[in-house]
Amino acid sequence: MKPLPIWRIALAILILAGMAFLLASFAPIYFHNLELQNFVSDLTHSARSQTQSDDLLRTFVLTRARQLSLPVSEDNVHIVHSPDGMRIDVRYFVRVNLPAYTVNLHFYPGAGSR
Repeated sequence: MKPLPIWRIALAILILAGMAFLLASFAPIYFHNLELQNFVSDLTHSARSQTQSDDLLRTFVLTRARQLSLPVSEDNVHIVHSPDGMRIDVRYFVRVNLPAYTVNLHFYPGAGSR
C-alpha cells in the first residue's frame, strides 16, 4: 500500500483547523441564544409574569440578553397579549467578523404561554 502524500495530510489538517475555528467562533453565540430562548420560555410560563407590565418584561429580557453579551435592543423585543395568553418574541442578529468574511447570524427566540 502506497503512503499518503504529504500535501494531502497537510490539506486535511488545514480543513480540520478551519472547521475547528468556525466551531469556536459560532458555538458560544448559539449557546447564548439557547440560554435566552430558555429564559424567555420560563418567563412566559411563569404565572407571575402574566400580571407584570410589558415594560418590566422587556427589561427582564434585555437584562438577560446583556448578561449573555447578545446585541438585543428594546425594539427587538415584541410582547403580544391574546385571549390564549402572552407571547414574547425576540428578533436580533449577531455580526461575526471572520478573516476575509463577515456573516450576520439571525435569531428569533420566542415563547408563548397557553
